[in-house]
Amino acid sequence: METYIALLRGINVSGKNKLPMAELRALAESLGYRSVKTYIQSGNLLFQYADVPATDLSNQLKDAIKGQFDYEVPVLTLSRNELERIVVANPFLVDATPEIKSLHVTLLDQLPDADLLAAIKAKDFGADQFEVVERSIYLHCSNGYGRTKLTNTFFERKLKVQATTRNWKTMLKVQEMSGAA
Repeated sequence: METYIALLRGINVSGKNKLPMAELRALAESLGYRSVKTYIQSGNLLFQYADVPATDLSNQLKDAIKGQFDYEVPVLTLSRNELERIVVANPFLVDATPEIKSLHVTLLDQLPDADLLAAIKAKDFGADQFEVVERSIYLHCSNGYGRTKLTNTFFERKLKVQATTRNWKTMLKVQEMSGAA
């Protein structure tokens, strides 16, 4: 059995795509997922399942949500090892320790196109910084995520990929929970 983390995008936001976590856990269990846990209402699902490609699990969960709740939710699934690599690779934690509330990570469903990424890197975002490591965009938003232009929608639009963003506190908590799964 492998431990996975499914990150759902755009649920329980402003009353849209309501998906109570108890119902999400029940749905996951109906798919054969084991040791199912959720963290906060924004769609962080941890579970154990056979060692299969994470994209297969993303599609399975996305289809099940569409079938049961009749709306589409982007789902990005990571193995526990992928999550560990993402947490360890944060370049903003190498030289200094910024306030945790200023750190976020945007996770992409595929590697970004080099030319599209270069176009974004050429722009000035003031005090906000980002670094790309494979399919992860690490953000340091010194004035807060609510004030940055480096939003999930920005990266999806500019890079033409699906993405989901989590604050660093959530990433650390999900990492901790995945180790106990």
